[in-house]
Order: sequence, then C-alpha cells, then structure tokens
Amino acid sequence: MTTLATANVRRVWAFDEGRFGLRVGLRKRWCPCGVRPPWIVHDRYEWLWLYAAVEPATGQSLFLLLPRVTKEWFARFLEAFGAATAGERVGLVLDGSGAHRAAILWPEHLVPLPLPRYSPELNPAEQIFRVLRPKLSNRIFETLAELETTITEQLQPYWDQPTLLQRLTAYPWWTTALDTMSQAP
Repeated sequence: MTTLATANVRRVWAFDEGRFGLRVGLRKRWCPCGVRPPWIVHDRYEWLWLYAAVEPATGQSLFLLLPRVTKEWFARFLEAFGAATAGERVGLVLDGSGAHRAAILWPEHLVPLPLPRYSPELNPAEQIFRVLRPKLSNRIFETLAELETTITEQLQPYWDQPTLLQRLTAYPWWTTALDTMSQAP
C-alpha cells in the first residue's frame, strides 16, 4: 500500500467521480397546506459523469465530464490530469472503484494513494458533489448538453475563486498531514 511517506510526493490531490443525469434527484419542497407540490416527471435515462480532482491545499482543480466510469475513461482522465500536473510528483487519493484498480498505465509522475474501503468521508473531493447535487435538484434537462452547461456554470465560481474550493475541501487533518510531510527531510 502506498502512503504519503513512501510515495515521496509533496502535492496531493483528491479524486472522485459522480453521476449526473437528465432527471436529477428530487428534494423536499415547501407548498401551501392542502396543495400538492408540482413535481415534473421524466422517464428518459441518460447520464454523464463528472470526474473531479482537487488539491485542497491550494484550491486548484481539474474537472472532466465523461460518458462512463470504466478503466478506459479513467485512463483518459489520468492522461489529462498527468498533462495538467506534468513536471511534479503528485499523489492522487482515490477510492476503491474497480475502474481505479484496473490494470492501466499511470503517468510516471502520478502516484495512486488508495483510501480504505467504505470511507468516502475521508475524500475531500466528495464535498464537490455534496454542494453540487442540491443546486441541480428538482430539475429536468432536455439534453446532456444542457446538463453539461449547467454543471459547468455551477463549477465556474471554483475556477474563478480557488479559495472557495479550498475552504470546501481543505480538511484540517489533510492540511496538517501535508504540512508535516513538507517539513520532513
């Protein structure tokens, strides 16, 4: 098992992916007493996946919208992420998804740092989905392009102001561990 100490990395990013579809989850709605809330129903099922990598220490991010979660699409994400972080040895914290464990070629400067099983609360990238899902709830999108545009609009503030993402994802124990690692010889 690779750890921060054995990986010899100074920068660590968190990665996760989330599924978003034309019919986004329903949330509670307030309505006057005796009036049935107006729910719109749509039975078409089409999805896209948001691949999200964040560096909690700086608020930097890389987001890709891809059609599936497979080892092939994960490899494409790694290519894009590798190109964005070229020249640095970077750790990538990820969960135990089958696509992440598949035999794929990782760029040499990237080091996979797996999380323990059943521990999504340890992954700072999960916070992006926690905040994003309510903003898309109770809506029906006509096309995946419309959904993609809306997701991009919701992510725009994180690109414009990385400190927002930093506040959302920089768990105190995460930053303390990185500070400790940066002071090590």
